[in-house]
Amino acid sequence: MTDRAEMFERLKGLIEPFNKKGVEVTETTTFAGDLEWDSLTVMDFVAEVEDSFDIVISMNLQAEIENVGHLVDAVTKLTD
Repeated sequence: MTDRAEMFERLKGLIEPFNKKGVEVTETTTFAGDLEWDSLTVMDFVAEVEDSFDIVISMNLQAEIENVGHLVDAVTKLTD
C-alpha cells in the first residue's frame, strides 16, 4: 500500500506538465480555481492518472474531486 505522502508526490509529478501557471501544488490546490484547468485539461489529466495507476475514475467520483487532497484520497482508495 502506498502511503499518503508518496501518493501526493506521485500525483504532484503528474500534475506538473499540466501546471502551465507554475502554481505551487499543495493538498488544497484546486483544479478549477488555482490551476485554472478547463474541462479538456481535466479529461487529459484524468486519463494520465488512470493510465499511471491502472485504475478507472468514475464520472461521479470525478465530480467530487475538487482539490489535490481529494484526488490523493480517491486514487489511494482505488489502488488499495
